[in-house]
Amino acid sequence: MRLQRILNIQNLDFGYVSDKLIYKDFSLTLNVGEIISIVGPSGSGKSTLFELITNNLKPLHGTIEASKMSSIYQDPYTSFHPTFTIINQIKDIVPNLNQLDFFLEKLSLDKSLLNKKPHELSGGQLQRSSILRSLLMSPKLLLVDEPTSALDNIIARDVMKLLLNFLPDYGILLITHDVHLATWCSDRIIHLNEGNNNE
Repeated sequence: MRLQRILNIQNLDFGYVSDKLIYKDFSLTLNVGEIISIVGPSGSGKSTLFELITNNLKPLHGTIEASKMSSIYQDPYTSFHPTFTIINQIKDIVPNLNQLDFFLEKLSLDKSLLNKKPHELSGGQLQRSSILRSLLMSPKLLLVDEPTSALDNIIARDVMKLLLNFLPDYGILLITHDVHLATWCSDRIIHLNEGNNNE
């Protein structure tokens, strides 16, 4: 069966200053159905890589080709505006809600929660709402940045299990500092070391 490539990074060079590259000749490919974890200490360039993939930063050299993507961030409370309901914030960026009931069931979210404001939900409920919004955008590539760092261990593992359930339809690039989590869920792990990042 032919693999569907959704992310292709080739020979990437990037640094905020020209004499200190965070990435040098870095390459990475990701296909639908795969999860790759990016693991490294603070300052190694994990979040910078997502900024490059989403085109918020420009590489000094190399190419990045990515399919339609959406992002899930580590702190769900900063992912939503505090004064608007969850459903209104979903409708702002998702024009088609035909799959809303399907994903609500898969994520074990009660529909009534969507009419609440972010501070009225628990951390786990809000992170599930963040995942819901991302999945409703119909991406092929999910960029997942430390999605469990604000959650307790039991909820964290449950959140990752939910994400893994959708792997047949998506590919996931996961940023995490948790080597045990990466080992548990990943097809591949890329370890970043400051100033020497290549696959």
